[in-house]
Amino acid sequence: MMQLLGGIIVIVAFAAIIRKYETRTVLLIAGALMCLIGGVMGQFMDAFVKTMVHGTLVPTICAVMGFAFVMKHTECDQHLVHALSGLISKSHAVIIPLAMLITWWLNIAVTSAAGAAAAIGSILIPALIAAGVHPAMAGAAVLAGTWGSTISPGNTHVAFISKMASVDVMYVVLETAVPAIIASFVVAIALTLVATVKKEGPNKARQQALAEQGDASLTTKLKINPLKALAPIIPLIILVITNLNLPMIKALGIPKVSVPAAMIIGCVLALLIARANPQEVTKDFFKGMGEAYGSIIGLIIAAAVFTQGMQAMGLTDALLTYMKDSESIAKIAGSFGPFIIAILCGSGDAAALAFNGAITPHAASFGMNMVDLGSLAQISGAIGRSTSPVAGAAIICATLAKVSPMELAKRNIIPMLAGVITFLILF
Repeated sequence: MMQLLGGIIVIVAFAAIIRKYETRTVLLIAGALMCLIGGVMGQFMDAFVKTMVHGTLVPTICAVMGFAFVMKHTECDQHLVHALSGLISKSHAVIIPLAMLITWWLNIAVTSAAGAAAAIGSILIPALIAAGVHPAMAGAAVLAGTWGSTISPGNTHVAFISKMASVDVMYVVLETAVPAIIASFVVAIALTLVATVKKEGPNKARQQALAEQGDASLTTKLKINPLKALAPIIPLIILVITNLNLPMIKALGIPKVSVPAAMIIGCVLALLIARANPQEVTKDFFKGMGEAYGSIIGLIIAAAVFTQGMQAMGLTDALLTYMKDSESIAKIAGSFGPFIIAILCGSGDAAALAFNGAITPHAASFGMNMVDLGSLAQISGAIGRSTSPVAGAAIICATLAKVSPMELAKRNIIPMLAGVITFLILF
């Protein structure tokens, strides 16, 4: 009876999230209610407090968001995007897959999907349209790349998984990078096929029509500073080089650099390159940290409470018993569950965090490890978000392309499904 009641509460909670109720509120209320019914109300606050002061998650995620705010303040992110937009405009034959892949790689540095859609889409979508690509396909190409952050050291879920598995953040990144990269190429190829079938690739007639209209919004110019363009990826370079255990690096006595340290180094270099006001840069860095705590850490806290509630109602044990005898069921649940929920609600976070909090710690029970199962859930959720017409990134891309978000979703559903299947097979 307890499990049945708990199942109803979970279904109602996800239905509320799909209907766009505030995710943190829904998860906190559902978690508190399940803890109350389960007779362990004290565990509600235990999960809340333990997560809000976590020694790994909080500094990593807050430092990354602070770095993102500094990149925006110094306009380094715009210089990087503009530097790559020139490559896009000169590559008509492969313009759609190139735009998708450039967005995917830039999203590793600009970790927010909505932030990447705004920063990158504002440049690439007009460039694609100016090259004769159908506006809906231009928006879909950028939206399809907004899951590159799944292999970023600053990704919320990467930090969450590394904490659960008691491994370094860079171990999770390097473990999942190759399958994710292969899946991104599958998405790019599939999206190109969709564009070819729909005849929405570069078209001289559309290009000529735009030229005659003389739309100034499609000719945004910026004098590129190479050093500013390089600044957003400096922390990534530092993290990869110092965490690959290269003999030359070891010989020089260079230690592994943590994510917060790499982000602070990146901020200092950006400050010097942009000759920015140190006071303003510092203000923006801490403003970004506060934003990260309020939105991202807040969501993780709510998810932890929700997971504790599921445990109190016996749902976690029931799911484990069901999946224990079949590795395939665990894999399918870990991929298509977050993928479908993310499409419906526009966020892969709620489903992935709930799954990873409740099921992933027990991965060994059904023949898997926590890094693989956790990464499968988080990446599948992110791919689903890049398919959803109600996701913030989709709305931004659709607005920039001046089309309905549903038009982007219709073009992305097959490529993104191919991507999640590819990742499932590889993992």
